[in-house]
Amino acid sequence: MPAITQNETRLKLHFVANTDHSLHAGLVAVEAMARRFGLWAKLRKIAPLDPRRDRRRGYGPEVIVGQLIYALGSGGGCLSDSEALNDDPLARELFGVKKFADQSQVGEWLREQSEASVTALRALLHEFVAWVWAQAEPRRLLHAGQREVFFDDSQLEVFGRQFEGAAINYQGDLALSWQTLWVGPLLVDSHLGRPGDVSDQLLPMLERHRALWQGRPAHFYADSGSSAGHYLNALAAEGWHYTVSYNKWTGPLERTAQALPAWAWQAGDDAHHAFVRHQPEGRSAPQLFAVKRWRDGLFDRYGFIACDDAQTDAGRVGERHQLKGEKEQLFGEVLSGLDLHRPPCSALMANQVYYLIAALAYNLMVAIKLLDLSDECQSWRVKTLMKKLVFLPGRLSRAARQWVAKVRVPGAWLSWWQRWAQRVWPTFGPGRPRLVAATG
Repeated sequence: MPAITQNETRLKLHFVANTDHSLHAGLVAVEAMARRFGLWAKLRKIAPLDPRRDRRRGYGPEVIVGQLIYALGSGGGCLSDSEALNDDPLARELFGVKKFADQSQVGEWLREQSEASVTALRALLHEFVAWVWAQAEPRRLLHAGQREVFFDDSQLEVFGRQFEGAAINYQGDLALSWQTLWVGPLLVDSHLGRPGDVSDQLLPMLERHRALWQGRPAHFYADSGSSAGHYLNALAAEGWHYTVSYNKWTGPLERTAQALPAWAWQAGDDAHHAFVRHQPEGRSAPQLFAVKRWRDGLFDRYGFIACDDAQTDAGRVGERHQLKGEKEQLFGEVLSGLDLHRPPCSALMANQVYYLIAALAYNLMVAIKLLDLSDECQSWRVKTLMKKLVFLPGRLSRAARQWVAKVRVPGAWLSWWQRWAQRVWPTFGPGRPRLVAATG
């Protein structure tokens, strides 16, 4: 082929005001999922989320939450990004408002929330997760026929003393603790608080969401922060399979493992595996542990996993527990994909509410993948979903007293979007729709 070199550009530039174009036209997919669940109507009915004395003035809670979900779903992780939606005419018309709230109004609304608001948002999050589980194909949610439940804590570093609840954590950093509970790929609960016991919200979260796994095959994963005796009592009482890392009080376990006869060990590829029993402090009965033994130079090393009594193969316990790493990646995906590394407010209650809304935004994006996309797309991360589905150019125009959003999609995706619009978009409400989504 002939040589290709850079030539001097002859492009002429003209800058004009944007009054009808959008770079986030794919928000129609987020809006459609919210409408299918009836999200905006449900938010409107939650009284604690509406602190207005005169409800004839100001923004309703569904508008504030909606614009935060729109902003988070299009890569914006701060309050100013929600205000920037005012520059997107399609987003305003799609949601049905002439003007979104500015960031000071959003911040004020967050600061006016209460513990009742947190409780209501948690119940709504639970309801949405249950709804998705009822709609999605089981093979996209289950592993080995089981529901997977995962609990973890992450430390959110903050800077400055203005963050209520922030304290020095075990790493010596000023931080807030974010504890979460997951059922399958969906985030079902969130708690932001002062660093301390990294699992102090585990038992309340299990109590709130037990209906999502009770009576069904399930497997629970957690790290060593949840391995204290009273936590193991609660996990055993759930009647599910569970694996919990155990690396804090291993002295008695190591002595027990060293005393095992040779026949008790099962050889693996690079290690040996066995079971031992030990009753940690606070545990009401002897606990079963899967032990892994491997050679490190001149010495044997041991690793321990607390597990349920139904386990019969110590090696497989270790293999199953390695899947906890995939769940931890989901946690990282939420933090990075929605840019949640920095809490946006100084008030702890405001941040609590904001992170619950972020969990709802994340679940909406994941629900689009689970319910609408093909098998080949199920490995997509949230950032990929944004790039493929949300970051699309679009133009808003008016024809026959009706707004039309023309979304420019890649040619390879044109037939998918057209089928999606026929299946989902026209089903909302009787009569002429306020907004028609056209693709191509």
